[in-house]
Amino acid sequence: MKVFAGAGFLMLAATAAWAQADRLAIQSEPARNGTPAWHLGPSFPDPTGFTLVDADGTVHVIPREERAALMGGRPRVPGGAGGAQCSHSPMCGRKNGFKRGELARVEYDQTMGYKFSYPYFVPKGIGGIPSVALDSKGNLWVFKRSPAGVTQLMKFGPDHKLILEVPESEIGHQDKAHGMAVDKEDNVWITDNGQATVMKLSPQGKLLMTIGTKGKPGDWVEERGQRLLWQPVMVAFAPNGDVYIGGGHANESPNDVDGPEPWNVEGVARVVHLTKDGKFVGQWFGNEVGQGKFDSTHGFAIDPTNGDVWIGDREQYRIVVYTADGRFVKTLQMKNLVCAINFDHKGNPWMASGQDGQFQKMTRDGKIVGAIGNGMGVGFGQFTEASYWVFDPKDNLIAGDTSVGRVTVMSK
Repeated sequence: MKVFAGAGFLMLAATAAWAQADRLAIQSEPARNGTPAWHLGPSFPDPTGFTLVDADGTVHVIPREERAALMGGRPRVPGGAGGAQCSHSPMCGRKNGFKRGELARVEYDQTMGYKFSYPYFVPKGIGGIPSVALDSKGNLWVFKRSPAGVTQLMKFGPDHKLILEVPESEIGHQDKAHGMAVDKEDNVWITDNGQATVMKLSPQGKLLMTIGTKGKPGDWVEERGQRLLWQPVMVAFAPNGDVYIGGGHANESPNDVDGPEPWNVEGVARVVHLTKDGKFVGQWFGNEVGQGKFDSTHGFAIDPTNGDVWIGDREQYRIVVYTADGRFVKTLQMKNLVCAINFDHKGNPWMASGQDGQFQKMTRDGKIVGAIGNGMGVGFGQFTEASYWVFDPKDNLIAGDTSVGRVTVMSK
């Protein structure tokens, strides 16, 4: 596979230092000051969910010529719909740039001693797993991008056995299954990025509340009684139970700015703040490039120590931090895609590096102090897209893979 040595920096060149690093085509850096060494690794062809996984975790990528038959003759990516095509934005094209599949990947050395295992076998054929979540009883919820008519939301017991399948008759088909989280009462919240809804379900999988209108992406305008969502990506909970919804999915985020529908004219990445019962508290927007701005809310978590909102602006390789009421705190520039953010039980921040294929422990100023994952791919300990994950009570990591129907446990 052809690898472009400097390509991994093209989207990192937000500062003069990184622009210079790209010109010098830096391939690696040694460990220093508590940060492990890193090197540039290759990309891997994204199977976009067209995989089958054995009980031992072995992944089989379905050849491209066989995929249309699995989708009823339509070569549609499982969970790949949602939102208008990108327009009205310079981010929509790759002028003089590289395709994502040709980027080199910043991969840190693994020095933390974690091991990989695959104790959960997720049935139901093709489709990746963008999100997992644990409840207080040790049950693992799995959200899968299955084709229409096939179970998408499942619950596994502490013994790793499947104990519940939420039927499509309860939640409908989630057009682009995305983020998921479990609140303190063990209710499950799921986001459909494609159909612009967030759903709250009981621990038994019964629908309790729907936020947004299915199939109608748009702006939340409280004074008009218009409560629509724009590409909801993930939900997170404040210490008091309030709900934050991150909306805006990378390069699709600005595509409906000044759109023709009167309910959808803003079309920009935002954070919507609600009470646990769904009552509006406030919202704020990314909207522009610069300090305190963001064009994606792909990574999304609440700091348990102070309630700050951490946003992973994936395509800009940065983390933007706000207070609970939307006041800008700081921006952290990273070397990797910021696909997901989480905090362990000691309050340490971590990030998932998406198609760079790792989970990284960091300090609050963005310094990487450890990493887990063998880079991008479908092999042992690899991730085609490392995304939303959860910590168990011992701070072992449990993660799906947005492009592969496999759940990985990372433990010491």
